[in-house]
Amino acid sequence: MSVAAIPLPPDSALHARRVPGDFLDCYAVPSPCPPRRAAEIITDFPAWARALLLLRRIVTLPFGLDNDGPSAADKLGPFPVEEESDAEIIAGFNDKHLNFRVSVMQVEGVVSLATWVEPHNWGGRLYLAAIMPFHIAIARNALNRVAAAAPV
Repeated sequence: MSVAAIPLPPDSALHARRVPGDFLDCYAVPSPCPPRRAAEIITDFPAWARALLLLRRIVTLPFGLDNDGPSAADKLGPFPVEEESDAEIIAGFNDKHLNFRVSVMQVEGVVSLATWVEPHNWGGRLYLAAIMPFHIAIARNALNRVAAAAPV
């Protein structure tokens, strides 16, 4: 399965959030998984990614960053679900250093995973730059797992 970087699908609700200076990336893979099932696979992190998240928790503790996300009735991993339709699910939250949302869409047999980030300050921009290689590795791995999974 080959993960490809693509533009944000035209019907994504993330378009409404975008302004110049924000970060946005999107990767896609062929898969019939519906968005909710794909998002569940994506947030079921492998051990190496969980280890990175634990390291993040330790490193960011002195800065008071949110590691578990706010309370919500519907969460995917630590991310509260904000919007859901047949084609897309959006989850994420606002923190002191940045706001972020992830979108998982399934359109015509292709699942996409997009990440939108709005840094608030130099700390948010520094954090984003520091985690970028890990973000890319986690996103690509997640979509490979989606492609390998049978839809439920």
